[in-house]
Amino acid sequence: MKSYLVRIALIAAIAGCTQAKPAAPPSPDVSKDSAAQTGLGGVSQPNADPFPSTYVRVASAPLVIRNVNIMTAAGPMIRNGSVSVSNGKIVAVGATVDVPAGATVMDGGGKYVTPGIIDTHSHLGVYAAPGVQANSDGNEATNPVTPNVWAEHSVWPQDPQFPRNLAGGVTTLQVLPGSANLIGGRSVVLKVVPARTVQGMKFPGAKYGLKMACGENPKRVYQNRGPSTRMGNVAGYRAAWIQAEAYRRKWDKWNKDHKGDPPARDLGLETLAEVLRGNILVHNHCYRADEMAQMIDISKEFGYKIRAFHHGVEAYKIADILAKEGIGASLWADWGGFKMEALDAVKANIALTSNAGVRVAVHSDDPSGSQRLNQEAAKAMAAGIAAGIPITEDMAIKWLTINPAWQLGLDDKIGSIEPGKNADLILWTGDPFSVYSKPEKVWIDGTMYFDRLDPREQWRTDFELGYVTTPAGMNR
Repeated sequence: MKSYLVRIALIAAIAGCTQAKPAAPPSPDVSKDSAAQTGLGGVSQPNADPFPSTYVRVASAPLVIRNVNIMTAAGPMIRNGSVSVSNGKIVAVGATVDVPAGATVMDGGGKYVTPGIIDTHSHLGVYAAPGVQANSDGNEATNPVTPNVWAEHSVWPQDPQFPRNLAGGVTTLQVLPGSANLIGGRSVVLKVVPARTVQGMKFPGAKYGLKMACGENPKRVYQNRGPSTRMGNVAGYRAAWIQAEAYRRKWDKWNKDHKGDPPARDLGLETLAEVLRGNILVHNHCYRADEMAQMIDISKEFGYKIRAFHHGVEAYKIADILAKEGIGASLWADWGGFKMEALDAVKANIALTSNAGVRVAVHSDDPSGSQRLNQEAAKAMAAGIAAGIPITEDMAIKWLTINPAWQLGLDDKIGSIEPGKNADLILWTGDPFSVYSKPEKVWIDGTMYFDRLDPREQWRTDFELGYVTTPAGMNR
C-alpha cells in the first residue's frame, strides 16, 4: 500500500482522468431517478444534486482474509471463516472460500471481522477541530426554518477528526446540520476517506437527509424572536410544509404540461418538496415520547415519512408505535439527564426499543464517542441483558452496521458482509465488544485505509502534517 500523500495524489490523478464534462444548468425535465422514487407521476423540480460525488475507488488487489470470526450482520457469526474481496466488493464469505488468482491472503489469527461502522449522526467537518468559533459551521441560526442550507457546504475535508473516526472503525457517516432550528437543512453522507473536496468524500448515490429538531433547542435559540413554546414549534413546522405543498404542486404541474415559464425557484422549498416526493429522508432530533408522536402526526398530515428519530431518550415508551410506523431510532447507550427533555432516560433504551422490532442504530453526535461506538454498543447490550432482554452479539452488531445503513437508505450497498456488498471491513484486535479491542485494519471498498501496525497507513490531514513523532516517542 502506498503512503497517504501518494494515495491522495493517485486519487487526484484518477479523478482528473475520469472527470466528467461540466454539468449543464439544472433542467426541469423529469429525471429517471426521480420518476422511480416519487410515486407522484415522476415529476420533479430541477437540481436533484448539483454537487455530485467525485469519489473514486482506489484500485487494490483481490484479498482473502482467513482464519477469522466473522460477524456478518446478516446471520450468525461464522467461526474460523474467510472473506474474499475483489474489485471493491465482497465476493464470498463462509467457512471456506476460493482464492482468486493474484489475491493477497491474510491470516487473521483467530481475530474478528465485522462490517465497517456507520454513524448516522455526526457533525464532523461542520464543527471541525480545533473547536473554535471560526470552525463552528453547523447551525445556521438565523431563522427557525432553514431547509435552504446544505451541510456539505460547511464540511472541511481537512478536519483532523476524520482520521480518528476511521481509526475507530467508522467507514461511513452522515453529517448533519445542528439542532438549533425546527428545520436545519440537508445532511450529507460521506465515506471516511482522504480527499481534497467534500465531493471526493460523498457516498455516490446516497440520498440526502433533512435535519429536523423538536423540543428545547429551537425554543432556547429563538426564545426572543419565536418560536418560544412547543406549540410555536409545531406551528412553525406546519407553516413550512404548507408552503412546500404549494410549491411542489406548482412544479409538478409545470413539469407535466410545460406551459409558460417555470415557477420561480426557492432553495428551501425545493428541499422540502423533495421530502414530500420521497427523495430526501427525514432525520428528526427528538427526545420525548409525546413529541415523537406529534412529529409522526405532522408527517401524516403532510404525507411524508420520518426515516429515523435521533437521540430518542424516551423511544422505549413508544417503541411499539415506531415499529408499526417503520421508523428507525438512532440512540445513545446511556446519555440522559443532562436537560429536562432528557430526564427520563433508561440505560436499556436501545435494547427495549430494538426488542420491539425497531431498526435501532447506536449513534454518536460526538467526535470522541464516534471513535468508540463499539463500546457504546457493548454498554447497551450489557444494559439490555441486565434488564432481562436476551441481546446477543449477533444482534448488537446490527446496531452499528446494517440498521444504520437502512436508516441512510444504503442497506443494499453496505452494512453487512454478504456477496455483492461494498467491501467495508474491520479486522479487530479482539472481540469488538470488549473495551480492550480496537480496529487493527480498516478497508473501504476493498482498499485498506488504516493499519494500526503500520504508521505509513495512518491518515493525517493537511492540518496535521507538521505533527511529527520522534523515534523516542516524543512529539514535536
